[in-house]
Amino acid sequence: MTIHARFRALLAAAVLAAALAAFPQAAPVIIEVKNELDISRPSETVELSAKDISQLLPVKDLRTVRVTDPASGRELVSQALDLNGDLNFEALIFQADFAPGQSRKFALAAGSRRIVAREEYKVYGRFARERYDDFAWENDRIAHRMYGTALETWKQEPLTSSAVDVWCKRTRRLVVNDWYMVDNYHEDTGEGADFYSAGRSRGCGGSGVWENGKLYVSRNFIQSKVLAAGPIRLVFELTYAPWQAGGREVSEVKRIALDAGQNLDRFESFYKQSGGTGLVHAIGIKKAEGSSMFQDRKEGWIRTWEPIRKGQAGYLGCGVITDPSSIVDTAEADNNYLVLTRADKRLVATWHAGFGWDRSGDFADEAAWTAYLRQAARRLRSPLRLQ
Repeated sequence: MTIHARFRALLAAAVLAAALAAFPQAAPVIIEVKNELDISRPSETVELSAKDISQLLPVKDLRTVRVTDPASGRELVSQALDLNGDLNFEALIFQADFAPGQSRKFALAAGSRRIVAREEYKVYGRFARERYDDFAWENDRIAHRMYGTALETWKQEPLTSSAVDVWCKRTRRLVVNDWYMVDNYHEDTGEGADFYSAGRSRGCGGSGVWENGKLYVSRNFIQSKVLAAGPIRLVFELTYAPWQAGGREVSEVKRIALDAGQNLDRFESFYKQSGGTGLVHAIGIKKAEGSSMFQDRKEGWIRTWEPIRKGQAGYLGCGVITDPSSIVDTAEADNNYLVLTRADKRLVATWHAGFGWDRSGDFADEAAWTAYLRQAARRLRSPLRLQ
């Protein structure tokens, strides 16, 4: 080891010791997390269950667990998850970058609860009553919105749709509140804009029920609830009133989660129905003019690449990833490309969907978007492993 390398190691150890001294109630423990793939995984979320942590540290409140990178001595931002609101936290998450095949160690220690600074939040979402009941959400890379009931009767431009809309961003900062406040988000003033027109299509990853060769979709959501507000992961639910789907009544609660640093949301639809024992779930991408479509059924994904405003605002790629074993078929209906999947025995359907914009700085072209989805499908099939 060179003198400089030895100095850096000693400095990192000193920084780590100082960080851990801030919360001395329990001795720190070291965990090791491995990326088993031969690809890089930037901004990857590490998730530890409450059971995992209870076997390592004597803590009851996961908000008091501090996570440190021993290599640098830097404390990492973490988030405790309580998705049912009972104040018993189910999991702790934090993020790190992983090189191909890399194992990384992290120090966990119990201490005082750390209050995360505003600038450390990389996800955000809220119900926007002032915009006719939108629910808008974002991370440091993408932004979306879905439509609430007030939009159905808006005199200027009424719209009944359960589509997933897209807001293109080329900034890492959170913009939802500012864009709504200024109310000029259809024009790009340097940060991106709402160029996408979802309309009554499925937009970028919206869903419905498939029955007898026909797509049946809900109206706008009637209720929203935020379950986790960041700083790393946003989770919320949208409730839809019952609708008719091929002779049976169907209702839905849709749970959506978005992590920092990612271009894909995780969707879960929890269905109830008045009859029948199974349900075919349709996930859609709008079939835009000039778009190209490619699908890899074996890997479980489909993607489009389309010009925005006839190419004047660049190109946008939408993508859907689902479990290949759940796929029944693919189809086109009502101006959508559709992936048809079978909901599980509980009538729950799960998929990932999202988008990339060639002016965001993250995707140079169609090939880059395709490569991202291909690797994302591999990451989903091979989660990080706690050793």
